[in-house]
Amino acid sequence: MKVGLVALHFPRPEHWDEMISRVRRAAEVMAAAPGCLAVDCWVSEDHQAVVTTGQWESEQALILSFNLRVCAVR
Repeated sequence: MKVGLVALHFPRPEHWDEMISRVRRAAEVMAAAPGCLAVDCWVSEDHQAVVTTGQWESEQALILSFNLRVCAVR
């Protein structure tokens, strides 16, 4: 069964650039993981939030993507 994720991140102004950089890098890693169907990230229209979404073939594929992301983004 497919699984999805939507996350809203509200970084403090002094962490804004670092947060966007990390989210984009994580999205790249997760998109390349087996079983990942789609990932995306963007800044909200009001520039207050960083939004991330993803869809995977299964819960196991989602878990694998997150494990790969943790290793790659550190």
